[in-house]
Amino acid sequence: MSAEYRDGGFAPAKPRLIVGVTGASAPQLAVHLLTALRRLRVVETHLVISRAAHRTLELETGLRPEELSALADVTHQRGDIAASIASGSFLTMGMVVVPCSMKTLAGIAHGYSDDLLGRAADVCLKERRRLVLVTRETPLSLVHLRNMTAVTEAGAIVLPPVPAFYQRPDSIEALLAHLSGKILDQFGIEHDLFPRWQGPLPADRLTGAAR
Repeated sequence: MSAEYRDGGFAPAKPRLIVGVTGASAPQLAVHLLTALRRLRVVETHLVISRAAHRTLELETGLRPEELSALADVTHQRGDIAASIASGSFLTMGMVVVPCSMKTLAGIAHGYSDDLLGRAADVCLKERRRLVLVTRETPLSLVHLRNMTAVTEAGAIVLPPVPAFYQRPDSIEALLAHLSGKILDQFGIEHDLFPRWQGPLPADRLTGAAR
């Protein structure tokens, strides 16, 4: 992607968003998000996939890592500590880790960056950029909860993939769309992935009043 000179320095022609994918269950969340971003074409996506995510992606979706990479604008190797996203001087709007495993959560919470994914997240925290962690685990142990508290205190946003039913979803696609939309909302990215709540419909108000 090209850059242009603005306000005394070079800035990307399109905002950059880092997408990290870990080995937690539900890689479908990452697939849907990247597909939506590719359709919207409003950001430049930088993807990094953890070692465990390769296996989970294959088991739960039947996709190969190369197929997931094809949905992103740029893919970085997890062991490449010289990658652009490892530096705070590389301007991005932030990062989403989706899904985020408890191992990755723990690493981010304690500043332990053993691969590019962890380092990119650490950069977002130190540069005060938006970091959204779509944590995937249930039930949660006290260790998990304390790590979530730690990353929240450091400036990250913990966004568990909790489905919503007020829009009366009739398919898994509708649930995934809502979750992708909630992630995009955190970065101020406009979308039409789900209908927003406008209050109960007139018929619903009448039904509720009759109870």
